[in-house]
Amino acid sequence: MTPTLTGTGTETAAAPARTFSWTTIAWVSILLGVCYAPVLFALARQWNDDADMGHGFFVPVIAAYIAWQKRDQIAGKLPKANWWGLVLMIWAAFQLYIATLGAELFLARTSFVFSVIGAVLLLGGTEYLRIFSFPMFLLFFMVPIPAVIYNQLTLPLQFLASQVAEKTIDLLQIPVIREGNVLILPQQTLNVVEACSGIRSLLTLTFVSLIWGYFFEKRSWVRVVLFFSTIPIAIAANAGRVAFTGVISQFKPELAEGWFHEAQGWVIFMIAMAILAVFHQTLTRAIDLYHRKSA
Repeated sequence: MTPTLTGTGTETAAAPARTFSWTTIAWVSILLGVCYAPVLFALARQWNDDADMGHGFFVPVIAAYIAWQKRDQIAGKLPKANWWGLVLMIWAAFQLYIATLGAELFLARTSFVFSVIGAVLLLGGTEYLRIFSFPMFLLFFMVPIPAVIYNQLTLPLQFLASQVAEKTIDLLQIPVIREGNVLILPQQTLNVVEACSGIRSLLTLTFVSLIWGYFFEKRSWVRVVLFFSTIPIAIAANAGRVAFTGVISQFKPELAEGWFHEAQGWVIFMIAMAILAVFHQTLTRAIDLYHRKSA
């Protein structure tokens, strides 16, 4: 008999490709949560207390949902550690240290976002960073802008809202005199305060435009146009609110403040969102019409 060789016994099964494990995600998230717990708790308190940042509660939830939707894009992709991620995390830690010494909230809060970005780059590599770049970018919208920039924005917006409201009320044949950001009407004197600057609508509407563009638009340049369109939309909507308050105060002055005034703000914001949606549809149809004519 002649023996038949069935193999040397040295063959080894190909090892399955390792992907970004849930265990790794869990312990890194826990470590970041522990390190930044004081910063995150203070940030959540500001979301609750500051009407300008009410959308902050939704930012991490929506960002996490979008990241979850992208999980299939990393299926089978081998993580390639990039040590620049560690450099970014060290920088974030240094930024947090400096912010703690100087009681600088903006630096401390953005340090958390940079740490998240650094962790993804360190553990997953540049491909993972590219895939999750949009949800990580959204995290910056949960951080209030610095007070210096905020104050620089609110005053011009107050004057602009006052000017537009003055012209609108004047067109309606209602006597009005504007002194700075104060509107003097026959039955009421309206002071366009910081809360009426429109910055609240602008901050929230820009975030909404990014989400809207992500889910309902594939063309990058159209998403950019939608983002910047929120500036005139928010300004016009806020000026309309001030003008409406001035007009209605001539009939019932008490409606210029209190719960009705707050409810009016929500209604105006919903109208601004509707304008954004209509603008998107109009722009899309105009583009489609142009392509049909060019074909």
